[in-house]
Amino acid sequence: MKLGYDGKRAVQNFTGLGNYSRYVIDSLVTYYATNEYILYAPKRRENKSLSIIEEKSSGSVCRRFPKKGFWSKFSSLWRVWGVTSDLHNDGVELFHGLSNELPLNIKGKVKSIVTIHDLIFLKYPQFYPIIDRWIYNFKFRRACRNANHIIAVSECTKRDIIEYYSISPEKISVIYQGCDNAFSAVIAKEQCEKVRLRYSLPEHFVLSVGTIEERKNLLSVVKALTKLPQEIHLVAVGRHTKYTDKVKKYISENNLQDRVHFLHGVTYTDLPVIYRCADVFAYMSVYEGFGIPLLEALYSSLPVVAATGSCLEEAGGPSSIYVSPYDVDAIAESIVQAMQPDIRAKMVEQGLEWASRFTPEAHAHKTMECYKKVINE
Repeated sequence: MKLGYDGKRAVQNFTGLGNYSRYVIDSLVTYYATNEYILYAPKRRENKSLSIIEEKSSGSVCRRFPKKGFWSKFSSLWRVWGVTSDLHNDGVELFHGLSNELPLNIKGKVKSIVTIHDLIFLKYPQFYPIIDRWIYNFKFRRACRNANHIIAVSECTKRDIIEYYSISPEKISVIYQGCDNAFSAVIAKEQCEKVRLRYSLPEHFVLSVGTIEERKNLLSVVKALTKLPQEIHLVAVGRHTKYTDKVKKYISENNLQDRVHFLHGVTYTDLPVIYRCADVFAYMSVYEGFGIPLLEALYSSLPVVAATGSCLEEAGGPSSIYVSPYDVDAIAESIVQAMQPDIRAKMVEQGLEWASRFTPEAHAHKTMECYKKVINE
């Protein structure tokens, strides 16, 4: 099969949607190497992770960019309109929009699948500027209606697609993403010590990973810290936003400066090691499409305390502890519980067992089943 992909995120993005895009391509190349995978990206950018996948594929993965002339000058317009001509000329049998959208004119030209990650902007509009909500809603709704099939990253996201866009359940398949094998790899004690020194990590700490924005609700974890023993610290890994100032103000007012550590710009090779150094992983996000950080924690043999109310139970499994995202007392109590040696050991063992079902092989097979179904319809 000759398969086309919206390669913008795979080429240009180094976190969330970029990681997902590369994960999809990598898993398919590993288990279905005879296909041709073409990534259509509006701009060129050096990307080491993608280059490794391309090298491994022995030529079955390639990139396409706008041809010189009009489309190269208006590459964003090419991505949403002009690319369909290239898909036709390249003989692409199916196009997969990996990040919530499809070319606006794809219907009737090339069969297509779109992955929808979440509809949080509809569920919690207060977290998004009005112009962003309008653009997202236009793109996502149109993609869902024009696509031959939809992949949702969780049952939670599938329910939201059905509720907000009135899409038939039969048109939607839930296919879970896994996480990078680096999080399950054995890490030497010496490497842990090097990373601990590099980032001045405390001896005992609760870890939180994700953009420090209001929806992620880091403030609840910070508040819970006031109810934990003094030797327990909090390490927050993620990009700073304006919400960070709100969190830092509370930290200052409650004399927590020595117990809260913000890490920005952590390398992807160091992140799995930081997970291994932590005692507990806390994720109090108000709403998520899936929750990859929970899988990363489980693969890293780390007990998880997470928020109820969205899809996190799907990622964290039955062995993790779930509490209301704003119940500070419950968060603190759950962290203390997860740090008890016998409970921690049980949570880690059962968490690893749960995480083992989110494999690249399972993802590749289910995705290919969708492809074949759409192509053969």
